[in-house]
Amino acid sequence: MKNILLISVFCFLISAGTTAKAQNADSIAIKRIFTDALTDTTSYHNLRTLTGSYAGRLAGTAQSMKAVKWAEQLLKGMGLDTVYLQECKVRHWERGTKETGRVISAKAGNHELVICALGGSVPTVANGLTANVVEVKDYDELKKLGKEKVSGKIVFINHPADPSLYNTFAAYGGVAGYRVRGAVQAAYYGAIAMIDRSATTSLDNFPHTGVMHYADTVNKIPALSVSTLEADELSKWIKADPELKIFLKTSCTELPEAVSYNVIGELRGTEHPDEIIAFGGHLDCWDIGQGAHDDGAGVVQSIDILRLCKSLNLKTKHTIRVVVFMDEEMEQRGAKAYAEASKKMLDAGYWMLDKQNTSGTAHPLTQPYRHVAAIEADRGGFTPWGFSIDGTDNQVKKIQSWKNLLLPYGLFFFEKGGSGVDVGKLKEQGVPLLGLVPDSQRYFDYHHSANDTFKAVNIRELQLGTASMAAMVYLIDEYGL
Repeated sequence: MKNILLISVFCFLISAGTTAKAQNADSIAIKRIFTDALTDTTSYHNLRTLTGSYAGRLAGTAQSMKAVKWAEQLLKGMGLDTVYLQECKVRHWERGTKETGRVISAKAGNHELVICALGGSVPTVANGLTANVVEVKDYDELKKLGKEKVSGKIVFINHPADPSLYNTFAAYGGVAGYRVRGAVQAAYYGAIAMIDRSATTSLDNFPHTGVMHYADTVNKIPALSVSTLEADELSKWIKADPELKIFLKTSCTELPEAVSYNVIGELRGTEHPDEIIAFGGHLDCWDIGQGAHDDGAGVVQSIDILRLCKSLNLKTKHTIRVVVFMDEEMEQRGAKAYAEASKKMLDAGYWMLDKQNTSGTAHPLTQPYRHVAAIEADRGGFTPWGFSIDGTDNQVKKIQSWKNLLLPYGLFFFEKGGSGVDVGKLKEQGVPLLGLVPDSQRYFDYHHSANDTFKAVNIRELQLGTASMAAMVYLIDEYGL
């Protein structure tokens, strides 16, 4: 009995020593990752190029295809094992000439309105439209007015995002529905156009666009967004003159669907090449801005993980893959194409494309293809706090067990929650998903607006996000989920 006890103690000490040794090795590796990321400016300069040369890269447009070619050439120049394009069909909506909005009132005066069409909106008639306006705060007020008071008018939905909510995504979620479905609700009561207050707590003169949807059961009417400052002014003018009118003119067009692509690059794993740790952001952005925070930052951060691995000579056990998604803003066609391809490969076995031949030549692997994890960066290039985790309780606990390794770099948030819509399509395949969580307080100041420019991104915050994702990839590669 005594010998058994001594052996048990000895085994425990060996185990404890191994754990301590492993933790020390992990600390050193993570320190190297952060040091490299914070002293190398490659991703920042990549963002400068992406936002400067390929602004307004909405899916389906010529500008988005130029951005696809840029991302492909960038990855090919990094000496990766595999780089290829993954086809997806996308909507092709064009804004046309700049929108015109004007208040016409004998009592409140005539004023230009700072507005923009919402993504997917139909245009006004060629010469524009002029009509009286009704202001409502929500759908309940719209319903109370009814068709008698709404028909033939422009509905102005003035529902401010709640500034008292610390979680700005919750504040955004409380108002985004008016942008998405406001035109349908207004048209049901006979409105001829809908204007929505921008979905942001920021007070500025930048109208925020974003996708909206129609229903086949009601007329499709022009849908626009007005800046928050203009929304406040418009509300005052309507109170001063209930007979106030607004002139609107837009020329947006829905064109035939276009062929586009996700851009994918990989470094092959040394032990488990058939098992993938994927990470990425979306390349498309709204046409009125440069798409720096949404989501140029996530794209260049994800690409830079591969640069880091090559720079530090980190030979990962698993294949690590960057996915530069297309069409997140409209219909997530790129995410759907990626998930569908993943499902087919999971069912049939994975065929690895040759580095020098992306035309279809492939090498069969002995084990079925599967994702170990997928990480999304699509909340802006601000100071990272940690990660949301969409997985089992055991997977969440395992990631939380790494907190002490990451806390020295300001990462404290490791909670169960949503990961993002692009990698989210993999959930039904049982893939554990993570989302990079930065400080969100300023994100919706820029989100979907002309204000989302390269100058709005801080280099150090951007690179901290790169390092945070790379450190998480390292830990998942070492210990799995």
